[in-house]
Amino acid sequence: MRIGAEALQAYKAIDESYIDALLEKEIAANDKKIVVLDDDPTGVQTVHDISVYTDWTKESIRQGFEEENNLFYVLTNSRGFTAEQTTKAHHEIARAVSEVAKETGKEYIFISRSDSTLRGHYPLETELLKADYETYTGKTIDGEILCPFFKEGGRFTIDNVHYVKYGDELVPANETEFAKDKTFGYTAATMPEYVEEKTGGAYKKEDVICISLEDIHNVDIDKIEAQLMAVKDFHKIIVNAIDYVDVKVFCVALYRAMAKGKVFMFRTAAAIVKVMGGVTSQPLLSREQMVVKETNNGGIVIVGSHTDKTTKQLEALKELQNIEFIELDASLVTNDEAFEAEVQRCLAKEEECIRAGKTVCCYTSRKLITADTGDKEDELRLSVKISDAVQSLVGRLTITPSFVIAKGGITSSDVGTKALAVKKANVLGQIKPGIPVWQTGEESKFPLTPYVIFPGNVGEIATLKEAVEVLMEK
Repeated sequence: MRIGAEALQAYKAIDESYIDALLEKEIAANDKKIVVLDDDPTGVQTVHDISVYTDWTKESIRQGFEEENNLFYVLTNSRGFTAEQTTKAHHEIARAVSEVAKETGKEYIFISRSDSTLRGHYPLETELLKADYETYTGKTIDGEILCPFFKEGGRFTIDNVHYVKYGDELVPANETEFAKDKTFGYTAATMPEYVEEKTGGAYKKEDVICISLEDIHNVDIDKIEAQLMAVKDFHKIIVNAIDYVDVKVFCVALYRAMAKGKVFMFRTAAAIVKVMGGVTSQPLLSREQMVVKETNNGGIVIVGSHTDKTTKQLEALKELQNIEFIELDASLVTNDEAFEAEVQRCLAKEEECIRAGKTVCCYTSRKLITADTGDKEDELRLSVKISDAVQSLVGRLTITPSFVIAKGGITSSDVGTKALAVKKANVLGQIKPGIPVWQTGEESKFPLTPYVIFPGNVGEIATLKEAVEVLMEK
């Protein structure tokens, strides 16, 4: 059932400075490294001055463990993988992390960061990590925490229903376009029902433990801790949250339960990572903070996402002057020769504009291309073929753009790892709420270039236009 956004104001206030002091103490006492596996690159949308590694070699994992920060990200991009591919990747990561942890003498926690609208390989990924963690460490994971709250994207969990904010209305996630995803769709209206649906009934909705907003806003940390202490057999815990302070209250109880020996797996959106890592808030980035190498070349915006929100944001972007719009005809994807010719046409136009100092926006035709075979993995393979073409519109450039913006989860992952060949990036912060900016490493195709990762499902209609304006201002 849809509700008004005024529901977000219906709970009594919490003394955040008091909670911050408690949480700071708990974080300081925790010496475990937090390894965040991110199924697309948008997951860094709440943090700054944190490293993202785009491979999971032992060398990269070791670098992450040796950093002073208590957390680092490993970009898996598994939302663009088949089940077989994500299984292989998660086994490889679990093994590498275990080996480095043993060599460095450090314990670790896995957070499986995924979509705040509940799409992704769930429960496959956390079940793989649980089995391998238990094999390698000899410890048993007591429970799995699900926290899809993500304020910057308008995602709130109230009375165990996860909502997406549209204007002044909160719409249950299962009533949105995201729940109709061809690969990762679902029908469940509440989080406990989502768990039961996704686990095929292995975990029943009535057995899911729910951390209520009432207990959080009463700051009943002892009660929440007791709920966590009672969890066993990998049962699920849902965290209701409407603001960051709610997650902070929960995390005080969480760290206390972990200090008493409880072990948890996490399947979350981006917000709880920031809280568990003790990452401070900072203002939105200015152009000066992002563009460290001035150039007269234009920038490039690549749009692959097909969400309704993205299409509206693209239309708003067209209001800007001095941007060349180039449409890639994705309907040609089934004809290899014609599709390659289309990519070449777009590339030639991009090069010409960027060299002339004009920013370009290259976008896929807005009609969603489907395989129509009834096989979800065929749909995924087709989208990967289109995404490969889209990322090549950056990867095959012979001129360095002043900035790169990629719109959509799979698109931005492919542009970051394949086109820009980033191995390690520093997250500078956010250009707009929930929209992260990487500074590319020296090893990348365009070193020290600001790379804006714009999720397909985040922002208002004008947000893409506003982000491009920030980077085009001189």
